[in-house]
Amino acid sequence: MSGPILVFGAEGQTGRELIALASRRKVAALGLSRVEADITQAEAVRAAIERHRPGLIVDVAGYTAVDRAESEPELARAVNVEGPAILAAASARAGLPLVHLSTDYVFDGKKSGPYVEDDPIAPLSVYGRTKAEAEAAVREAQPHHIILRTSWIYGVHGKNFLTTVLQLASERDELTMVADQFGCPTATADIAEAIFLLAPRLITDPEVSGTYHFAGIGRTSWHGFATEIVARQRPFTGRNPRVVPITMADFKSAARRPANSVLDSGRFRAIFGHSARPWPERVLETIDLLLRTAPAAAR
Repeated sequence: MSGPILVFGAEGQTGRELIALASRRKVAALGLSRVEADITQAEAVRAAIERHRPGLIVDVAGYTAVDRAESEPELARAVNVEGPAILAAASARAGLPLVHLSTDYVFDGKKSGPYVEDDPIAPLSVYGRTKAEAEAAVREAQPHHIILRTSWIYGVHGKNFLTTVLQLASERDELTMVADQFGCPTATADIAEAIFLLAPRLITDPEVSGTYHFAGIGRTSWHGFATEIVARQRPFTGRNPRVVPITMADFKSAARRPANSVLDSGRFRAIFGHSARPWPERVLETIDLLLRTAPAAAR
């Protein structure tokens, strides 16, 4: 690789995981926060690329507040569409490949089985629509790219479903969770490993460019996900709240979500010879990292 991997959105949970993994593996990578390089500002992006002279660009920045996006569509579009479009154009001008992180929420959830990359998209929410528009913008401006669609992201950094359930489990004796919405929980640790694995291949072989699904192995509901988290935190905390199933109709939210957003990651496995770990294994590992060294008073 002729230069470092340059990560835009390094303050987010996936960005932080990427930089942490790069440090452990001694991979040349630089992370830029929004303050350091706002992807919605073309000049800031151009200057960052010129200053750091990377070999590949990774875009894990994004507006991810799914419900709030319904009332902030302009902001969501600026971050999720205009930003990636600027990065795609800038990377193409610089002759650098681009990795862009996308989402299962580009689908409407009406398919009965797992989604493959060529299935028609039909997003239900502002968030989903902006991510679908971002994919189109990347494809148009930068042929040398990988769009990596993933699902139900969680990890040790920042706020996510797993950390939220851990917090609720410490405070409540009963949690209500949607049981008729299905996906593939995906650890940021798996996403980071996948990106570092595909990066050298993408640099040397533009033919692998395209859209890939990459998600944790296994299908579950939010209720199943929460039940696993509660079970795995119990040995550390002694807490054992009930996890009560509810339906999507019972869960009032601003944004509509796909009932099924299970992703088939077979194409990624076939091309790159790699899969994410089974999601329950990563849940246990993540909780162990979060709670084993946590002060008892903080639990």
